[in-house]
Amino acid sequence: MKYNFKHLLVLGALAVMGASCSKKIDEAYNNPNYDVKVAPETLLPQIVSSMGGNYGGHGPLNDIRFIGAYTQNFAFSGIQSNFDRMGYAPGSDNAASFWRSHYYDIGQNNMKMIDWAIENKQWDYAGVGKAIFAWSWLTITDLNGELILKEAFNTDQITFKYDNQDEVYAYSKKLCFEALELLNKTGDNASQASLAKGDAFMYAGDVTKWKKFVYGVLARNYAHLTNKAEYKPDSVIYYSNLAMKETGDDAMVKFAATSVSATNNFFGPFRANFGGTGITAPTAIRQSAFIANLMSGVNTAFPGVKDPRAIYLLRKNTNGTFKGVEPVKGQLVLAGADRPESFHGVSQATGTNNTAPTTDVNCRFIFRNSAPFPVMTATEMAFIRAEAAFIKGDKATALAAYKEGISKHFDLLMANYNTNVPTAELLTAARRDAFLANTSVVPASANSLTLPMIMLQKYIALWGHGTMETWVDMRRYHYTDKDATGVQVYTGFTLPAAADIFQDNGGKMAYRMRPRFNSEYVWNINELNRIGATTIDYHTKEMWFSTK
Repeated sequence: MKYNFKHLLVLGALAVMGASCSKKIDEAYNNPNYDVKVAPETLLPQIVSSMGGNYGGHGPLNDIRFIGAYTQNFAFSGIQSNFDRMGYAPGSDNAASFWRSHYYDIGQNNMKMIDWAIENKQWDYAGVGKAIFAWSWLTITDLNGELILKEAFNTDQITFKYDNQDEVYAYSKKLCFEALELLNKTGDNASQASLAKGDAFMYAGDVTKWKKFVYGVLARNYAHLTNKAEYKPDSVIYYSNLAMKETGDDAMVKFAATSVSATNNFFGPFRANFGGTGITAPTAIRQSAFIANLMSGVNTAFPGVKDPRAIYLLRKNTNGTFKGVEPVKGQLVLAGADRPESFHGVSQATGTNNTAPTTDVNCRFIFRNSAPFPVMTATEMAFIRAEAAFIKGDKATALAAYKEGISKHFDLLMANYNTNVPTAELLTAARRDAFLANTSVVPASANSLTLPMIMLQKYIALWGHGTMETWVDMRRYHYTDKDATGVQVYTGFTLPAAADIFQDNGGKMAYRMRPRFNSEYVWNINELNRIGATTIDYHTKEMWFSTK
């Protein structure tokens, strides 16, 4: 057999050229099925954004619109909202946004950030990643109960088994201690300057504040267990004292508010996520009667007390008073002059726009495009401490923490949300101190402090942003539980009438969110059958943390 060496040389050259071309193509076009390593600082901004609810429009702020109806932070302007009725939206991802945020937007991005940070010996980035996961796991299980935990983020599977809520609580706690260990490590490639590059929208690279955040997650973890035999008020007090103590410690997701949609607060007018602004818009969101009564002196818990913080949180009507919408009834049952303005400044008496649709001219609090979103605050930690001390029987500590919680909420508002508040109604240290001196709000004697006072002032301090945590609190007290003296803990809170309860509930209240429809009910139905999530009243099944 004769070989044509000329042909072999040509073929060899072509092979070399092919290999060379292949290498260039691989360099130019990364394989989407193969991990591409990037710097942790490029991943953290999007992960932090997901803690507020802007990356892809998912996260807490998205779901707060619906959970807020359960807690009566808000009520819908129309009469057909399933959430006003303690129901859900069948076949929809409404109120399942944080599910996607936890498993997808944070999910693998955070897993990779932690892994690569450890490889790079960037201990601070790895610690921050674990801290975020500790918060995220606790938040998602408080919304949904049973979850995919052990098999989560396994890319070799297409269906996943669910784990029990107590296991998720334990895992969140484990992550907290792992985060603290990493955040306490110095040297190698850990540095404040490096961390600040990725942490521009939360703590600017301040590891000390991230450690306080972790302690806050631990305080929440222990505080949620008031119905359990293992409840430890001393642990709640201990960790809340290590967590945020000053307004400067507050975990706040910040927004650049540019012309790019995702850089704006989800509640701001640019994003227009509070539904229609017209008088008869059925899906628009308004302040509830419960919060309006609580802050205007109508609620019997604080009778006659006009709360100076109301102008920051709520909207007046054309009568110049604070009124709210009752669940299911809608705003049209109110006289035109009693209907509160929309949160973006649209009069509900006349339909007049008081602000251009995409500007902040008349928007306040967390309803501005650039307003920061509080994830966890010093005011919340103080109220957590007050409740634990009260349950323990340490009334003096409870009163001091209660007073601190109110004071820190004033400080939070003054430090971050003075924008567009009428000058004559701006909060000042003097107004704060006068409010704290009112014995109808802060009793002179520790023995006069009540559990309803603590939980209602915490409700005010978390209104609008800490709604998910408020829902945990309300479910712990089963919405209408009474204290030892027979007074309803959430005084003045009224559940929808029996005829108005969502038809699938069987007369029961909502206690959990269903798993996300477009992932679980479409792809993981066998596992949902196993845990009972395909029953029509699954959303009324009590949570592990809320039962004895």
